[in-house]
Amino acid sequence: MAANAKLSKNILQMKFMQRSVLQQELDQNQEELQRAIDDEHWVRDLPQHLKRDDRYILQPSVTQCEHLVFGRLSFKGFNPDVEKLMKIHDHEEELLAACQREKEQSITEREMAKRYSALVGIISKKFTSKKRRSDAVKDEEDAEMTRAPKMFLKPEENS
Repeated sequence: MAANAKLSKNILQMKFMQRSVLQQELDQNQEELQRAIDDEHWVRDLPQHLKRDDRYILQPSVTQCEHLVFGRLSFKGFNPDVEKLMKIHDHEEELLAACQREKEQSITEREMAKRYSALVGIISKKFTSKKRRSDAVKDEEDAEMTRAPKMFLKPEENS
């Protein structure tokens, strides 16, 4: 009889087979106990370390590093499926490039407000007539004349 063949339930219940049944149960219990010990033996009760950010980016292909074109090429309708994929890929790259250019060339609202506030005075001078500009200059000169004249102040003597 082969070693790995199992005996029927009726044969194992016979009186002379009771010792072998007990031996099998003991073997199974020892195997389960050993399996449980082995599983618990390698478990560590330490706090899990936080995963650090990697400093390196792993690229499986050279195409990203060398900025190569789309992998498969097709010309003049030779492979229409590949040409569709090429168009989609080119369109996506154009969109990314356009977004990047827009971000580089755009200005914030605060910068726009600062530039506009500086230009308001210049543009208002541009649209005033020469007569009004000369009147404004005369008004400023008159205002300076009415102010108290600046005089030389004597230094105080420290005794």
